[in-house]
Amino acid sequence: MSVPILQAREISRKVGVQILLDQISLSVFCGDRIALVGPSGSGKTVLLRALAMLDPLDSGLILWKGKPVADSFVPQFRSRAIYVHQKPALFDGTIEDNLKRPFLLQVHQEKHFQREQAIQQLEMLGRDESFLKKNYQDISGGESQLTALLRATQLNPEILLLDEPTAALDDQATAMVELLITNWLNDQQAKRAIIWVTHDQKQAKRISNMIWQIEKGKMG
Repeated sequence: MSVPILQAREISRKVGVQILLDQISLSVFCGDRIALVGPSGSGKTVLLRALAMLDPLDSGLILWKGKPVADSFVPQFRSRAIYVHQKPALFDGTIEDNLKRPFLLQVHQEKHFQREQAIQQLEMLGRDESFLKKNYQDISGGESQLTALLRATQLNPEILLLDEPTAALDDQATAMVELLITNWLNDQQAKRAIIWVTHDQKQAKRISNMIWQIEKGKMG
């Protein structure tokens, strides 16, 4: 039996008396395409950030390939399970500067920015090479989301944790992003997985092979 690439064991989180996550257990296997759905405030983003180990837990464990994630392994873990924020932060400079920036970090020092790959991905998103030369201040919220997706896929993670990555996009751009992520998964399906937060039930069915429901911090 295969070992889950990512697991949560009875993870809980609260702020004051408010329970944000209530003893959630789950497993993600390579090839999984998971849509995470639920009403606003149900805990979707909180869960995604917990799985990425970006926020502290009050109890429970996150495991990577069957082993608890030790403090010393967290940077490596976050390079393999990448969280893509709904409203990503970009840095001063061009879009190309932003795509190159993560490669300056020690955890990514053995990887290299693939410009031709970025151009191919941009073409799938209805953009051309000139997009790389745009200043980050001159792009829309939707284009910021596209930049964050390109930045994440360039780093070749094993899991993408996508927090409503098409929320600021129109239908045409949304379809392009769905195709981009589908192609990224298919390229190495035996090694990759996604969890995709969405409010759109139709999108959930399009992009997933399973749907998880969360409400009031509990998995349905």
